[in-house]
Order: sequence, then C-alpha cells, then structure tokens
Amino acid sequence: MLHPSYSDLMAKVNSEVEEGEAPVVNSRYSIVLATSKRARQLIDGADPLAKTDCPKPLSVAVEELNQSKIRILNDEEYEELEKELTKLDEEEAEKARIEKLAEEFSMDGSSSDKDYTNNSSYDDNKGYTDTENIPVIKEF
Repeated sequence: MLHPSYSDLMAKVNSEVEEGEAPVVNSRYSIVLATSKRARQLIDGADPLAKTDCPKPLSVAVEELNQSKIRILNDEEYEELEKELTKLDEEEAEKARIEKLAEEFSMDGSSSDKDYTNNSSYDDNKGYTDTENIPVIKEF
C-alpha cells in the first residue's frame, strides 16, 4: 500500500490551485507519471530533496511530492518555465562571451597578451617595412 495514498497526494498537489481553475492532476495516473519521472531523475543521479526511511527512488519521489518539494506543471506552466530557462541560458552565454572578450583585452583597450606597438619604419625606396618581416605593401 502506498503511503500517503493517491487521494492524499492528489489533494496535496491540487491544494495550490486557486478556486475556479482546473486542478493540476485529475487522476492517479498523473501521480504515477510524475513520481516515476522523478524516480528516474533520482536513479540518474539527481540529489533527493526529501529524506525518507526507505532509500528506494520511487519512495523518495513520493515523499518529495507529499512534502511539496517538487511540483507537477501543466502544459502552459511548463512552456513558460522553458522560455525562462532558455532566456537564462542565452544571458549566461552572453556573459561568458563578454568575460572571454574581457580576458583577451584589458579594460584600457590594449591586449593583455599581445603587443600591438608599431614595429614598422618608413624607407623612401621600399615604403613601410616591418621589423618583424611581415609583408607590407609598398607605396607608389
């Protein structure tokens, strides 16, 4: 026998739903799917959010749901959360790009590891020549 019961879990999950809104779960099947997905996450290495007497992943998942440590999202909430996560990922990627650029160039505009000083000189016969043997176009 499952403790807490399916009806207790359904009541717990639907307790956060405002009056007039559709319940998050309508059947025991929804509870079974949610807890089995969470149990799979636990098996794959996710950290448990609740302590239980039984170390089995399904028992931990049921207890997490009972303690409101995990939530069951409807399709609309899931899509909204997915958009937020995508936006956060894009922001993190942009931060990483900026940090990489900041590492390459110091804040005063010069490179931290490259020397951009002018090593060329002007010769009337050859035009600009570079002291490091980099080809330079001759002036006409």
